[in-house]
Amino acid sequence: MAEGPASEAEERRRKLDGLLAAGESPYRNRFPAPDPVAPLLDRFAAFKEGDRSDKEFRVAGRIMIKREMGKAAFLVLKDASGRIQLYGNVNNLGEDGYAGFRRLDPGDVIGATGPVFRTRRGELTIEVKSFLLLAKSLHALPEKWHGLTDVETRYRQRYLDLIVNDDVRRSFYVRGRILTALRRFMDERGFLEVETPVMQTIPGGATARSFETHHNALDLDLYLRIALELHLKRLIVGGFDKVYEIGRIFRNEGISTRHNPEFTMMESQQAYADYNEVMEMIEQLVAFIAREVLGAPRAPWKGEEIDLTPPWRRATLRELIREHSGIDFMEYPEYEALKTKVEEAGIKVDPAWSWGKLVDELLSGFVEPKLVQPTFVIDYPLELSPLARPKDDDPMLVERFEGFIGGIEIANCFSELTDPLDQRRRLEEQADQREAGDEEAGYVDEDFLTALEYGMPPSGGSGLGIDRLTMILAGSPSIRDAILFPLLRPEKG
Repeated sequence: MAEGPASEAEERRRKLDGLLAAGESPYRNRFPAPDPVAPLLDRFAAFKEGDRSDKEFRVAGRIMIKREMGKAAFLVLKDASGRIQLYGNVNNLGEDGYAGFRRLDPGDVIGATGPVFRTRRGELTIEVKSFLLLAKSLHALPEKWHGLTDVETRYRQRYLDLIVNDDVRRSFYVRGRILTALRRFMDERGFLEVETPVMQTIPGGATARSFETHHNALDLDLYLRIALELHLKRLIVGGFDKVYEIGRIFRNEGISTRHNPEFTMMESQQAYADYNEVMEMIEQLVAFIAREVLGAPRAPWKGEEIDLTPPWRRATLRELIREHSGIDFMEYPEYEALKTKVEEAGIKVDPAWSWGKLVDELLSGFVEPKLVQPTFVIDYPLELSPLARPKDDDPMLVERFEGFIGGIEIANCFSELTDPLDQRRRLEEQADQREAGDEEAGYVDEDFLTALEYGMPPSGGSGLGIDRLTMILAGSPSIRDAILFPLLRPEKG
């Protein structure tokens, strides 16, 4: 019985075997100093049909498209900066060289050398005088016209996503430039970048379930950090007046378009400042980043334009919830009374929720989706903010704000609680809630309390979500589009 046609993968493997049999290496170790494509395109943009450079250039990248026309072949090569056409023919490469050129496949990584010229069709092209296969691809790229569209495959094989989807690559260039601009802004304001432990004996600084691990040599249970805050406060106690850290955070929580168990935060502490000064810093910081990355403090978002120009709107949590849900939570200080009002508003209440959680659900259900333009929501109930300083004129509220853009919380900041006795009471309340079954409640961190007992200056702290800010500035609808390798459930074998 006659054999059927070879599959694409089989055909590529045969080509690989042929190279090996001929003593040729299909995986080279170097191709020194290739010329980036984008500057070449800019340099010769004025070329007219038939113009040709006197100098030969070296380019290297991945073949994206291949077309053959008799004794000539055209390839589209893509590097990190752009795409350029390659033209190879038998006259320049010789019979054997051209045969090797024709055997190249889309997906192969090659280096090529030759002059730049403008074709009759107006395409800037390199006329290949020599080439070298640098890495043989054993798999076909996704089909030319439809590309890689399956979301699950895009996240699982991010390398393939980056090869074929230029918009995805641009999103992560945006993320890199965000981090560069953020550091420049903070450094110019006199902040010192620091690093604090990822593994901790007590996870603190937020209400979240942690990941646990174990150190064998010390026979010690450890936790991946859920926030950066408490160690930064220790540094304020130690005499650093302005510190910040860009670090990975780990929270053992669900996955959604806005949540990934591993994410990146920038947290800062500034001595002798309160949340008003931190608000000014955050709006200035985000506007600065947008200008650096997008060229202006504006960003397109789901058909609208977000204006990031300071000052941003400031509104209290109380007035916003009252405006959008009709409920004034301060009029219902007892749990059962507020629970009844929340249920009447159409929210299904979990029996494990606290009074503060009911308020938080009103915020997320009724208010957050409306906060498209930049808004600072200020003055939260004390119960929702165990590390924040109470307001002098109303000790039931704290000096805390959250920043929202595009209906997404991007920042959580407050005037820090520096009273060690009050802080102990609050942490002990958190520990009692944990004992009662709330796995997200905090622990009593004795070393942190000892640090406060030595005296911590007044301080304003900030937390800025890098992944969510990337979503806004890159126009990404999901946090998975702002994280190179998001967590996924393993594929079944």
